[in-house]
Amino acid sequence: MGRRSGIHVDPRRAEPIYRQIFDRIVDRIQSGAFPAGHRLPPTRTLASELGAHRNTVVRAYEDLETAGFVLSTVGRGTFVAPRQPSPRVVAPASNGAAHGQPSIDLPWSSILSTAAMGEPLGRFDRLGRGYARSDLINLTRMQPSLDLLPDDLFRRCIEHVMRTLGPRALVYGPREGLPRLREVIADDLTRQGVPARADDIIVTTGSQQALDLAARALCNPGDPFLVENLTYGGAISVLTAAGAKLISVPSDEEGPSMSALSRLGRIGAKGCYLMPSCHNPTGLSVSPERREELIAWSHDAGVPFIEDDYGADLNLDSEPMPPALRSLDGNVLYVGSFSKKLIPALRVGFLMCPAPIRPVLVSLKHALDLGTSVLLQHVLAEFLERGYMRAHLGRILPEYRARRDALEKGLQAHLPKSIRWRHPERGVVAWIPLPAGWSPEAICDEARRQGVLVSPSTLYSVDPRPPPGIRLTFCAEPAERLREGARRLGKAFAAAAADRRLETRAALEVV
Repeated sequence: MGRRSGIHVDPRRAEPIYRQIFDRIVDRIQSGAFPAGHRLPPTRTLASELGAHRNTVVRAYEDLETAGFVLSTVGRGTFVAPRQPSPRVVAPASNGAAHGQPSIDLPWSSILSTAAMGEPLGRFDRLGRGYARSDLINLTRMQPSLDLLPDDLFRRCIEHVMRTLGPRALVYGPREGLPRLREVIADDLTRQGVPARADDIIVTTGSQQALDLAARALCNPGDPFLVENLTYGGAISVLTAAGAKLISVPSDEEGPSMSALSRLGRIGAKGCYLMPSCHNPTGLSVSPERREELIAWSHDAGVPFIEDDYGADLNLDSEPMPPALRSLDGNVLYVGSFSKKLIPALRVGFLMCPAPIRPVLVSLKHALDLGTSVLLQHVLAEFLERGYMRAHLGRILPEYRARRDALEKGLQAHLPKSIRWRHPERGVVAWIPLPAGWSPEAICDEARRQGVLVSPSTLYSVDPRPPPGIRLTFCAEPAERLREGARRLGKAFAAAAADRRLETRAALEVV
């Protein structure tokens, strides 16, 4: 205990004063106000001026010295440390020419791999660009808005982990992920009806890495791989980068077409990627009956499924989720994520895989990244163990439901009456099918001009002419902006319809 003006002060309650001292001195050193060699006030003097406990000032000075900002000498005082000289940067000569050598460009177009130049990898640059407008309403961003991120709860977990584990949270961890986190993920999956043990799970750097590991483990360059005719663009990119030859499977209202799969079952496909629940981009769910048929087909054809369940727990209506494919068959590779229901920047996902291929996947992961952040794994485990996820879902699901309803009301008011869509029961996307002959990219271009961003079906297919439609997300914008976005989209549809009438009239005049 210390004293300040005759009042006992607990040094543990002096944290704001400590931060004030530390940050103020660092700011002045970095701005040049305190040059190298500048002598800081004695700790006793500064403590008296600030009305702080001297131990607080001593701790701040010690941490400044540890960080290299100051130097302390017994009997002389504490001084600002000399700055390290900045390395001298030599600008390279144009086109790599140096030391009088001739300028020669390497033939990069022939050096790059075929997979790296795959068309799907450049789609976002071609179709995902936006206009520089401050009032753009973004119905393409598939992440929670800032007000729905649990920053305070997450901060508590970070502080607890650092306080209790210290440097042990800052080291490399087990290749397959922390046992603590794998255990709590397994418990959570079992709650959702997906039987799981910690030993079944590999923690990954986001679900995207889980897809990458599965693709690398299953595919040789040129191997056939099955995807739905509309599917997640990130999976298309990962499989393309692995060198797979992607083959489109048409779908109906219940899921992937069984007749199409029967025709494709003997082509040597190395796998089939599906999102049976909360499909992206369409929002559809595979029926329970079709799921049973899919598992039977997988056994008969010898083709494994990669099941992407990114939307687990994002159930907006009262209908229960159908059983996961993984709960029906242990041969399914099951991919999960915390990006949509928790924090996108967390970048922690997981892969549940059959036991025979687990060592291969663990070795691949270790070769790629040497392990997912141990600090973030500990923090996520703490978050889940405290029951914060349950509280967080209780907050965001009603908000997602309200945002979905606001978007749908806006669409009903402003889109042409001929446009119909399926009510989104799960997830965070709404899919708007377009009539035959309408160009999704033309609608998206006109929507940008009207001030709203939407995504065309060409981002989500390997077919040159995919089923025409546009995807809208309702997680990243509040209800009032979603209603306004629907109004602007209605104007885009009206402008596109007018252009179509002009094109038709011009064609008739030519005839």
